[in-house]
Amino acid sequence: MPGLFDVRQLQRDGENQRLSPRRMELWTKFIPTGEMICQVGEDRGAKPPVGSDGIRLAAMESALTARDRVGVQDFVLLENFTSEAAFIENLRKRFKENLIYTYIGSVLVSVNPYKDLEIYSKQHMERYRGVSFYEVSPHLYAIADNAYRSLRTERKDQCILISGESGAGKTEATKKVLQYYAVTCPASEQVETIKDRLLQSNPVLEAFGNAKTLRNDNSSRFGKYMDVQFDYKGAPIGGHILNYLLEKSRVVHQNHGERNFHIFYQLLEGGEEDLLRRLGLEKSPHQYQFLVKGQCAKVSSINDKSDWKGVRRALSVINFSDNEVEDLLSIVASVLHLGNVQFAADEEGSSQVTTENQIKYLARLLGVGGSLLREALTHKKIIAKGEELVSPLNLEQAAYARDALAKAIYGRTFSWLVGKINKSLAYKETERLGWRSSASVLGLLDIYGFEVFQHNSFEQFCINYCNEKLQQLFIELTLKSEQEEYEAEGIAWEPVQYFNNKIICDLVEEKFKGIISVLDEECLRPGDATDMTFLVKLEETIKNHPHFLTHKLADAKTRKSLGREEFRLQHYAGDVTYSVAGFLDKNNDLLFRNLKEAMCNSENPIVNQCFDRAELTDKKRPETAVTQFKNSLAKLMEILMSKDPSYIRCIKPNDAKQAGRFDEVLIRHQVKYLGLMENLRVRRAGFAYRRKYEVFLQRYKSLCPETWPTWDGRPHDGVAVLLKHLGYKQEEFKMGRTKIFIRFPKTLFATEDSLEIRKQSLATKLQAGWRGYYRRKKFRQMKLSAITIQSWWRGRLGRRKAAEKKRAVETVRRFIKGFIYRNYARCPENEYFLDYIRYSFLMNLKRNLPRNVLDKSWPVPPPSLREASQLLRDLCMQNMVWSYCKRISPEWKLQLEQKVVASEIFKGKKDNYPQSVPRLFLNTRLGSEEINAKILQVLGNETLKYAVPVTKYDRKGYKARARQLLLTQNAILLVEEAKVKQRIDYGNLSGISVSSLSDSLFVLHVIREDNKQKGDVVLQSDFVIETLTKIAICANKVNSVNINQGR
Repeated sequence: MPGLFDVRQLQRDGENQRLSPRRMELWTKFIPTGEMICQVGEDRGAKPPVGSDGIRLAAMESALTARDRVGVQDFVLLENFTSEAAFIENLRKRFKENLIYTYIGSVLVSVNPYKDLEIYSKQHMERYRGVSFYEVSPHLYAIADNAYRSLRTERKDQCILISGESGAGKTEATKKVLQYYAVTCPASEQVETIKDRLLQSNPVLEAFGNAKTLRNDNSSRFGKYMDVQFDYKGAPIGGHILNYLLEKSRVVHQNHGERNFHIFYQLLEGGEEDLLRRLGLEKSPHQYQFLVKGQCAKVSSINDKSDWKGVRRALSVINFSDNEVEDLLSIVASVLHLGNVQFAADEEGSSQVTTENQIKYLARLLGVGGSLLREALTHKKIIAKGEELVSPLNLEQAAYARDALAKAIYGRTFSWLVGKINKSLAYKETERLGWRSSASVLGLLDIYGFEVFQHNSFEQFCINYCNEKLQQLFIELTLKSEQEEYEAEGIAWEPVQYFNNKIICDLVEEKFKGIISVLDEECLRPGDATDMTFLVKLEETIKNHPHFLTHKLADAKTRKSLGREEFRLQHYAGDVTYSVAGFLDKNNDLLFRNLKEAMCNSENPIVNQCFDRAELTDKKRPETAVTQFKNSLAKLMEILMSKDPSYIRCIKPNDAKQAGRFDEVLIRHQVKYLGLMENLRVRRAGFAYRRKYEVFLQRYKSLCPETWPTWDGRPHDGVAVLLKHLGYKQEEFKMGRTKIFIRFPKTLFATEDSLEIRKQSLATKLQAGWRGYYRRKKFRQMKLSAITIQSWWRGRLGRRKAAEKKRAVETVRRFIKGFIYRNYARCPENEYFLDYIRYSFLMNLKRNLPRNVLDKSWPVPPPSLREASQLLRDLCMQNMVWSYCKRISPEWKLQLEQKVVASEIFKGKKDNYPQSVPRLFLNTRLGSEEINAKILQVLGNETLKYAVPVTKYDRKGYKARARQLLLTQNAILLVEEAKVKQRIDYGNLSGISVSSLSDSLFVLHVIREDNKQKGDVVLQSDFVIETLTKIAICANKVNSVNINQGR
C-alpha cells in the first residue's frame, strides 16, 4: 500500500502545481468516505488532493490518527478485538460521522444510513477504479473493484456475497455494485445493451419479488444470485439469474401493516384506464381480498405510479413484446380475481362458486373454459388403480384449492419471468459453447439474512438453514485464505478455535436423521399426518441432539418459554423457536390434479409454459419444497466454492428506518447472527496487520535516518533496519517472504503516531526547501523579465517621440502652405487648412449655440462657410421653435394666442399696451359667487366666457355707474346686480373705439334699428387691453377695433 506521505510525490506535485511558497501548507479534509490530504494556497482554498488523477484518497492508515473520533476503518485494528462492546462502539463512532463502511480484513460491514449520502457519484467511482484495496477508505466500490480486478488479472471467477436482515440495504448494495460495473467497465453498443438490461432487471424483479414488510418498505421476498459475464476485455457481455424460495404465501396472506408484492399496487395505481378495463380491474386496492389483509395499501415512501412507469420501461428494455406484457399482466390480474372468488355450501356441504363474474374474468384472462375452471375449484380428482375419482370439496378445501392455485400461478410466473430475463441477458456464444465456457463470471448473491421473529415458521426455518450453510462456507473460506497466506509467507500457522456450525447443518440436512428428512417422511407417509405428528417424530429421532429442544424435552424452567407446538434450534447466531403450524402444508405445496389440468389447457402462452403437461403423466411424486430448496442450496454452495468470494455484511441500525438513530440492542443482535465477531476472531487469531515490504518501507522510512530519504538495498533488509531502529520486540512481529506481519494493533498505532509527529518536521523541511527554490527561480525570472521589458520599452518610447516630432513638423508645414493658398480654390495645398478652419468653426458653433429663440447671437463664419452657416442658423432656429412649441401646454397656448391677438391690435398703437404684456390674461375677473344667481339663471344654456367689473358713463352728464360686463358665446351683457341693463348681440356690435393714450376708456358701437334701442356704450375697465382682446376674439371683431390718436 503506497504511503500517505510520499515525499518525492509531494515534491513533484508541488513543482507541477506552482504553489506559493509563502502559504504552502498541508491539511486533512474529512469526507464521508475517509480523509483526503489537500494543499492550500494563499486564498485558503483547497487545491486538488495529491494524485495523478487530481483526487487521491488517503491511505487506509491515515484514519488511524483520527481513530479516537471516528474509530478505526478495519476492525482488525481494534485493540480489544474480543469485546463485542468495543466492536459496536467503533460502529457507533463511524455511523455518527456518516462513515457507514468498515472492514474486517477483506470483509465489508455496511450500516444502512436511511438517508442519501453523496458517496456514489461517478467521481467516487473513478476514485476506486483500479486502486489497491487498502489504498482507499472502506467502500462498496472498493469490494466491487477488487473483485473485478481479480477476475481480470487472475482469470478466476469471483463472487460477492451480500447478506443481512430485511431493511439492512442488501438490495441497494447489489444495485450500487451493478451501477459501478455499468459505469467503469469498457463499453460498446452491444455491451451498453447488456448493461441496460442488467440494470433494468432490478426494477422488474423488485416489482414481482419485493414487498412492504414491517421492517422494510422494499423487502426482497426471494433470494437472488446473479452471474455477470465479462469478456477478455473486461466488458460485461451477459448475465444469468438464479432465484430461491419466493415467499408465495404472501400472495394470499399478509400480516397487519404489510403489503402484497409491489406489482399488484403498481398495476392498479399506474395502469391506464383502457388496460384496467381489459383486465377487469378497478383502481382501488380495497376491492381485492388478496390486498386488504395487511390494511396497508398506501405507503408514504413508495410511489406506485412512478414505479409502474419504471417497470414498463424496464420490460421494454429487457426485450418484452407488447403481447408478452399483456399476457404477463393478465396473469397478475387473474391472481387478484382469484382472491375474490367466493364459495357457499349446498345442502350436502359441498362448495359452490358464488361469484360467477370473477370466473368469467378468470376464464378470459387465463384462457381456460369457465365451466372447467369452476369444476376444478370445487372438486378434487384422484387417480387410484387407473381409475379417476372426482369428489366435491367442502368450503375449507375449496378455499385451500383457490389459494394454492393463486400461489402456484404467481410462483411459476415469477420463475418464468426470471427465465425470460435470463434469455435477454444471455451471451450469444453461450448458446453455442455453454454457460461460462467463453467468459469470466462474477456472481452477486443477494439473499435473506438470518431471521428471528416473534413467530417463526417454515419460511424462517429455510432462511436460517441457508444462513447456516453460508456461515459454514464463510468460516471455511476465511480460514482457508488465512492459512494459505501464512503458508505462502513461511509463517507458522496456529490453529484457530471457532464455533463450527457443521453440527447444526447436519442436524437440519443429514440423511434419515435430519429435520428435513423427518419432515419429508412425514409428508409422504400414508395415514393422517399432521404438524403435531411431525413434531413427535422429531422428538423421537433427534431428542438427544444438544442443539435441539422441544416443550417435552425441556426442563421446567425452559418449558415456560416453549409452546407445545414449537421446537427450538441453537443456531450459530443464537436460539430460534419455530412453530410447526403449517410446516406440512407449506412443504407439500400441493396443487390438485384437476387444477393442473385446467392450467395445462390454458391459451395464455405464459401459463401454458409454466404448467407442463408432462406433470400430468409423471407418476413420480414431486419433490417437497424443502427438498427443492436444499438441492438448490447445495448447487449454490458448489457455485460459490468454485469462485473467490468477497463479502458485504449489511446491518440495519434501527427498526424505525430513521436516519442517525443507532439502536445498540438491535445491532448487537445482528452482529451476532452475521457472525462478525467470529470472523474478527479468525482474522485476528494470528497477526492484526500485514503489508508488503515495499509498502511498509515506503510509508515509514522517514522514521529511520538510515532508510530516509531513500533505501538502495532490498526492501526486506530496509524493513529489518527500520524495525530495529523503532525498537520492535521479537514477539510483536514476524518477517515473511514478501510481507511484514505485526501482531498487535497498539504496535502499529505507536508507529503511526510517531509518523504523525515526524510529518511536521518533514513538512517544514519540504516547505523551506521549496520556498528557497521557488523564490530563487522567481527572482531569476523577474530579473530577466524586467531587463526584457525595459529594453523593449526604451526602444518603443524613442520611436514614439520621433514619430510625434515628425507628425508635428508635417502638420505645421501643411498649415502654413494652406494659409498661403487660402483664397484659392480647394486644392491639395490648402485642403488641410480649409478642413481645419471648417472644423474649428463647427466646434466653436457647437460650444456657442443660441440658448433660446430670443438669443440672436451666432458665431461669425469664415467666408467659405457663410452660406452653410446661414442654413445651419435657420435650422437651429426652426429646431428651437419646434422644441418650444412641443413643450407648451394647451393653457399656455391659449394664453399666447390671446397675447398675439392683443399684439396685433395694440402693439405700437396704445401707450399702456407694454404694461399689459408681462401680465397674464385670466379666464375671468369675476368669480361665480360675485355674479348674481338670477343673472346666471337668465343666461340659461349660454356659456359664460368672460366676466369683468367695468364703469359705465352715461351719454348725458357722463355720470359713472358700476356695472359687470359679461361675455357669452352670443352677446355682451351689461349687468347691474340682478338686472340685465343692456344686451348687445355680437351681430349688432359694429365696432370698438379706444384712444391711443394710456387711459382705460373704450366705446362699444351698437347698431340701432329704431330710437327705442340703446346706442353706443362708454365703458372704463382696469384691464382694458385684456377686456378688449376678449371682446374682439369672442365677437370676431379683431379688425373692428379703432384706436384713435389722443392729443
